[in-house]
Amino acid sequence: MPTAVLIDGAFFIKRFRAIEPQNAHDARRAAECAHRWACAHLTPKARRAGGQDALKERQRVRHERRELYRIFFYDCPPLQKKMHNPISKQAIDFGKSSEAIFRLELHEHLRGMRKVALRLGHLSAYTQWTIKPNKVAELLTGKIKMDDLTANDVTIDIRQKGVDMRIGVDVSSLAFKKQVDQIVLIAGDADFVPAAKQARREGIDFILDPMWQQIPANLNEHIDGLRSTCPSVRRNRAFDGASLA
Repeated sequence: MPTAVLIDGAFFIKRFRAIEPQNAHDARRAAECAHRWACAHLTPKARRAGGQDALKERQRVRHERRELYRIFFYDCPPLQKKMHNPISKQAIDFGKSSEAIFRLELHEHLRGMRKVALRLGHLSAYTQWTIKPNKVAELLTGKIKMDDLTANDVTIDIRQKGVDMRIGVDVSSLAFKKQVDQIVLIAGDADFVPAAKQARREGIDFILDPMWQQIPANLNEHIDGLRSTCPSVRRNRAFDGASLA
């Protein structure tokens, strides 16, 4: 049976930008990497071998390559409101921001890819300005006062809604309908644990890909395997920002 790959979009984008900061707002590149790194899970890890054993190992890898059911990418449309910065009082059109443009382009690229399903949640209606954490710390320690804050010291607090729910529903549906026998989840928090437990009870092989981010040790008991297929941040920076082959 095939493998389904589920990608938490917000987490993926954050890690993608850490791995390839030079491509932080390249939507086409982000979509290509999401697809490539997801499909890499279909190929088993190759064991080191030399001579005749190397040929046998390549044959084994090709023979054991899994079939892709679908790649599910979960995200939300970008903020497109006009809001006034509380410090400068300047009106900001978030719909024209580089982040909004990137997100919309990314979604369009994903829609055009074979075997990719885009699942969109929505943003919370309660969107407000908040002081950046480092400035909050300085305020609490008395290093600065409220009057010292600048327009760059505040940011919009954006909360996604419906993304975790859609991941849970899809995991349950894939497991109960026996559409796959393996699920790979690219995510970085513990919100997936209830869905993982349910899938494993149905006999699904549940793999977590945290994109080289550290996870709590006790999470290992709720998954069947841990594997990251993207380059690590340290390794990629060693190549001085060179693109992937």
